[in-house]
Amino acid sequence: MEEARNALGQRLRELRRQAQISGKELAESLSWQPSKVSKIENGKQTPTDDDVKAWTRATNTEGETEALLASLHTLEVQHAEWQRVLKAGMVGHQLELSEQDAKTKLYRSFEPAVVPGLLQTPEYARALFSRAVTVHRVPNDVSDAVAKRMQRQEMLYRTDKAFHFVITEGTLRNRVCSVDILLGQLDRLVSLTSLRNVRLGVIGYETQYVVDPRHGFMMYNADLVRVETYSAELNLRQPHEIELYASTFEKLAKVASYGAAARAIINRAIRDLTPDEQSD
Repeated sequence: MEEARNALGQRLRELRRQAQISGKELAESLSWQPSKVSKIENGKQTPTDDDVKAWTRATNTEGETEALLASLHTLEVQHAEWQRVLKAGMVGHQLELSEQDAKTKLYRSFEPAVVPGLLQTPEYARALFSRAVTVHRVPNDVSDAVAKRMQRQEMLYRTDKAFHFVITEGTLRNRVCSVDILLGQLDRLVSLTSLRNVRLGVIGYETQYVVDPRHGFMMYNADLVRVETYSAELNLRQPHEIELYASTFEKLAKVASYGAAARAIINRAIRDLTPDEQSD
């Protein structure tokens, strides 16, 4: 995102200089603080649509407006703040994900904290969506969002798609929901290990990592990497970024356990989470 914002700022600087206008003169003509021009040109502040339009009017370069706005909107997609993405509710975001799903043949996901959305039970998904409503203060359409996520999961059974998930043992044990819901989720994961076009790897606590499990990410074909932070969704498309994440995923996948070994780790978590039956 920083590179793209810097490139946009440099282009705006070029237009200002071509018009032989100083930064101070531009700011005064637009009734801006003098520092705003400098911040935009140096990639320290992202301009709004209105900022870009005002800039091209002031520099007599309105023919550049459409291209500049396209660059700005691409930048916004790269760094999509949850407040903006979810402002109309969570169903809309699930619909956007469905559009990406339709184009994806190979789906790779690493998750060290929570179960990936495509593997979640309805109850587990509801717990996470409900928390998102509170954290981001967005419309409560949890039931519809859960239904849409469950609908998206139907593609797990399509033979023209391949899925490779890697999670950690911590993912299995994190109390992001009630124990009963978590146990149901773990039972679901056990059954998913038998799907032919789904590879589910689990990295146990005893495993020596070759790359640190810094954060979760999803890869769509070899075109897009999506990273979810507390404040925003990052959509990375630069070739060097995709190459880095592909290499990181392969290293994490290499130390994961699959099949019976993965089920053993999941069942270990189930045993530890299952309350002991009290004798009479």
